[in-house]
Amino acid sequence: MSIAVESFLLDPRAGGSLQHRIRQMVAQGIISGRLRPAERMPSSRKLAAHLGVSRITVTLAYAELVADDFLTAKGRSGYFISASVPRPATVSRAPDSSSVDWARMLGHRPPSGDLNRGKPRNWRDYRFPFIYGQTDPTLFDHANWRLCMMESLGMKDFARMSDDQFEQDDPVLLEYIARHSLPRRGILARPEEILVTLGAQNALWLAAQLLLNQRRCAGIEEPGYPGLRAILTQTRCHLLPIPVGPSGLRPADLPQGLDVLFCTPSHHCPTGATMPIADRQALIAAAEADDFLIVEDDYEFEIAQGRAPLPALKSLDPSGRVIHIGSFSKSLFPGLRLGFMVGPERFIAEARALRATVLRHPPGLLQRAAARFLSLGHYDAMLQRLTRSFAARREVMLAAIRAEGLIIAGAQEDGGSSFWMRSPDGILASTLAEALKAESVLIETGLPFFGQPDAPDCFYRIAYSSIPAERIPEGIAKIARTLRGLG
Repeated sequence: MSIAVESFLLDPRAGGSLQHRIRQMVAQGIISGRLRPAERMPSSRKLAAHLGVSRITVTLAYAELVADDFLTAKGRSGYFISASVPRPATVSRAPDSSSVDWARMLGHRPPSGDLNRGKPRNWRDYRFPFIYGQTDPTLFDHANWRLCMMESLGMKDFARMSDDQFEQDDPVLLEYIARHSLPRRGILARPEEILVTLGAQNALWLAAQLLLNQRRCAGIEEPGYPGLRAILTQTRCHLLPIPVGPSGLRPADLPQGLDVLFCTPSHHCPTGATMPIADRQALIAAAEADDFLIVEDDYEFEIAQGRAPLPALKSLDPSGRVIHIGSFSKSLFPGLRLGFMVGPERFIAEARALRATVLRHPPGLLQRAAARFLSLGHYDAMLQRLTRSFAARREVMLAAIRAEGLIIAGAQEDGGSSFWMRSPDGILASTLAEALKAESVLIETGLPFFGQPDAPDCFYRIAYSSIPAERIPEGIAKIARTLRGLG
């Protein structure tokens, strides 16, 4: 591989002759690891023209670098980074010499904490990854997705891929969401009432920015989605935690003074509970009576195993008080980062304008490729395969949990892709998670899902979306053995 000549820049503050400065520039690049073994250096003529020095100066500098074994000369092929140059095991960074007081200068600081909830990036290296929200490559339709991407790269869709769409979304994708995705939830909406987002997280941020400020109150489930809590904290609103029962959030537990309620009625995060239809109707009635809005995060509604999904809150809403959020991240693949938000036309217009100030619109290529994949029926076929596989894995995991005597703290029969668990008395879930890593087992601790400082460290979540069914019993047995050892 050849190193671009634009990679080199002489430091005007460096002392010494031009020849010495060129030699020092190249040597520092090699020692730091920026220039790697066997890479080809620019010719002396090109580097001299780029730096504005004579060619003989560069040639002499190269000769010194060869003599010091930083470079090797290969006949008429040119100069290459030497494979034998000594390299430190680690490259130490210089201390931050900035004189800026960032604690004072930052007017809006992101929340602290691990939004990844302790999941390591190399989770695929673990044999028993009971972690939530990742894709099983055996269930993904690689061939048809690749075909849809290639077709979207063609000249027919070149304008959709390459042009600035002036804040607008792909009309084919909007049509699919309006005519297929939303009617499955009992929702009827026009394209003007739908906004494509970069996943549910982006939609939640847009809703929070538009609806909240430091004088307003937001209701949030406890436990609940950590990413939402981080978003709401940035708005400086008053957070009102609402306890979650076996059937999810209960309308009777709503506090006074709510302005906006955020909830996950289809599958509560993280317990997996599904809100009954009577509670959904009561929640809509409470919003009317007490004059507050509802933001409904309807994730995983399509992975309802063994029963038809209940109607969304938005479908029961007669007066436009519900903002509905959906995503293709869990059912298609997380890296796609495409979702949607549905609400009254006035609200969606404001959300579209706010989105434009940050990212204009989601990438046109991804929107069109997803639209093709969805409209050609590949998504429905994959979703059926996904649902069947998850149902089978759920049965295997449930049987293994019962056989090992583990404690389920959340829903057992409501589908989804995970179980909310509780460790025996006296055993911390964080200690359990750390001990299991030595057994190549990954679980998620429950602490990040709580916002209270005295949250109990006895809950954990185990998912079956990222692990083959045949490994589940052995992984559950390892969890049980580790618990017995800690007890």
